[in-house]
Amino acid sequence: MSWLSIIIAGLITYFTRFSMITFVNGKMLNRKIRLVLSYVPSTVFPAIIFPAVFFNDYGNLVEASDPKIFGILAAIIIGYFSKNIIATIISGLIVYWIFIF
Repeated sequence: MSWLSIIIAGLITYFTRFSMITFVNGKMLNRKIRLVLSYVPSTVFPAIIFPAVFFNDYGNLVEASDPKIFGILAAIIIGYFSKNIIATIISGLIVYWIFIF
């Protein structure tokens, strides 16, 4: 029963997103709405990433010496200066791995 629920929820999610992409014409939206919607990816990404970095598995704040903190700080610095997504991801992962091992 749980697999059926997961599949149905996935299909509903897929078709609701697919319908918005298919049936909403970008030319129907005025310039101001398109400008506001252009910020959606950059606002959703931190909302997904920051809780994973700053909270542990039990919902408590991590310590300042946690390797995830150093990894995200390195990624923020490299991303700011390089403006390159791949360099940002790789630098954050390398710093994280250095502090883990």
